[in-house]
Amino acid sequence: MSFEPATSALPDHVLYRVGVDGGGSSTRARLVTRDGLVLGEGRSGASALGQGIDQAWRHVVQAWQMAIEASDLQGRAPPDMQNCALGAGLSGVNNPVWNQQFIDANPGFAHLFVAWDAFTAVLGAHQGRPGTVVISGTGSTAQALYPDGSRGEAGGWGFPSGDEGSGAALGLRAMGLTQQAADKRRVASPLTRAVLQAVGGTPARLMDWCGKAGQAEYATLAPLVFECEATDPMAAQLLQEAVDAVAQMAQALDPDGSLPVALWGSIGQRLAPRLRNRLGARLVTPVGDAMDGALLLCTFAQGQG
Repeated sequence: MSFEPATSALPDHVLYRVGVDGGGSSTRARLVTRDGLVLGEGRSGASALGQGIDQAWRHVVQAWQMAIEASDLQGRAPPDMQNCALGAGLSGVNNPVWNQQFIDANPGFAHLFVAWDAFTAVLGAHQGRPGTVVISGTGSTAQALYPDGSRGEAGGWGFPSGDEGSGAALGLRAMGLTQQAADKRRVASPLTRAVLQAVGGTPARLMDWCGKAGQAEYATLAPLVFECEATDPMAAQLLQEAVDAVAQMAQALDPDGSLPVALWGSIGQRLAPRLRNRLGARLVTPVGDAMDGALLLCTFAQGQG
């Protein structure tokens, strides 16, 4: 089973579709005509629902407005909320309370289609056909679309208890090592020195940083793990743990190894060469992105509002 576009199901007054991909670090929006001609894209801040419903809508609307500003409408009617169908794939939609709060706060879009960002990622990556996507960026999760149309989920429990294999998890683990080095429980290493320097250079500033930091802030430390891999065995171990976590999510969703697997997210892309040894020919290049999946969502989902 696959999901095929059916834009005729949209009311006649809907002239545009908007595909939104919202996560813990940024929000991207793609504006297309009703039949799919890409007009423009915009980007704004984080819209993960766990960071607040008001913030999520603020950044979704900002990204949509920036997409409009980037568009050459060539005489078409100006896009507004009443002539746009918005498909949004957002981190945190798997929490039913947050999901409903987001829907209830719709600022006026004619039709709203909401799904977990993992689902719009799998739709975009495989163009609505069966497959698996593992997302490893600021956070992590995985989703599968099976041949019978059912879905499977793994991970996605959120930071700090979940998000294994993500940038936030790598940063959190690196910070734990740095705290131990700061109070002499372990010998300082290239990674712990780099983290300490990044957060202020002293134990006092490290403590202050930790007291204020959330998911996005910890994710900013992840690049240091990659940078220190060659000179620090602990950094190399953290990256191996991340590879294991991503591979485990793919395996949990498809134990028989029959579905193609696509990787999304900045960390996933950096881990891809290592994962090719684990996933082999199952690892494929995504056909489209999560915004494509959100646009496709508009063509088959039931609208809200």
